[in-house]
This record gives sequence, structure tokens and C-alpha cells, in this order.
Amino acid sequence: MPQDINSVDLIVRREIEALLAAPLIEAYSREFGEDASEAVAKKVIGKLALEAGKMLKMFAGGDTMQHLQRALPLFSQGGALEVEIAEATETKAVVNITRCKYAEMYKEHGLEKYGYLLGCGRDYALMEGFNPKIKFTRTQTIMEGAKYCDFRFETEA
Repeated sequence: MPQDINSVDLIVRREIEALLAAPLIEAYSREFGEDASEAVAKKVIGKLALEAGKMLKMFAGGDTMQHLQRALPLFSQGGALEVEIAEATETKAVVNITRCKYAEMYKEHGLEKYGYLLGCGRDYALMEGFNPKIKFTRTQTIMEGAKYCDFRFETEA
């Protein structure tokens, strides 16, 4: 039975991407300098995440807070995230990620140096593509050593 990329859990796609992207970023860093190479990677990943946010909006059938809340489980496919929903209203979602297998995967491959760039760093651009009117904040991530990631989404009523 044929598969397309969307039939593969997101964490598996991120693992494949990381196993290709990290060695490329490392090689470019040696050749052109770390700051310049990581800045280019950040731009490319941001552009891809912006487009992914637009696709998420289409998949969710809209860009309201309710659409976002219904779409968030996509990121947990295959048990990738353990999530605690602290609050979910029409204008606000408070979500804590208490386990992140994305972070574990990057570490398992010795790629924790690039984990934030390749993973967590996408979130702001993704939300910009989904709906720039939804304010997204996060002050800590498991990837950076915190006990949990604190995702906050807010919009005006």
C-alpha cells in the first residue's frame, strides 16, 4: 500500500530530517562559520515552519483557538509528547509538555546541539503561518534542560 509523507508520524519525519540536516549544518559550519551557517538554517527552517502553519490551518479547517486546540494532538502522534492541558477556552490555551520524545530523539542521535534549531525553533513561525493573531509564548523547553515546556496561546475575544 503506497504511503505519502503525511501518513508518517511527525516525530519520524523530524528524525529523518535531523539525520540529514545536522551533518549538513556541521559541514557548512566548518566551511563557512557556525554563526552564518546556523543563521541560514534558521531562515530555511522558519520558512518551512511558516508554510507548515498554513497547512495546519487548512488541515484544521480554520485558524481559531478551537481549531488550534483540535490540531495540537497531531504533534503527539506516536506518543511523541506527553501533554498536560492546564486551561482551554475560546481565547486561551495553557499547555505543558511534560515529556518530549523529540528532545529524547535528538539526544539519542547526539544531535542535542541542533535540537532547538531543528525542533523547538519552528514553533513561532508555525504559529505565524497558522494565525498571526494568536499570541504564542514559551519561556522554557525540555530541549533546553527545563522539566517541561510551557506553551501559551492567547487571542482576543
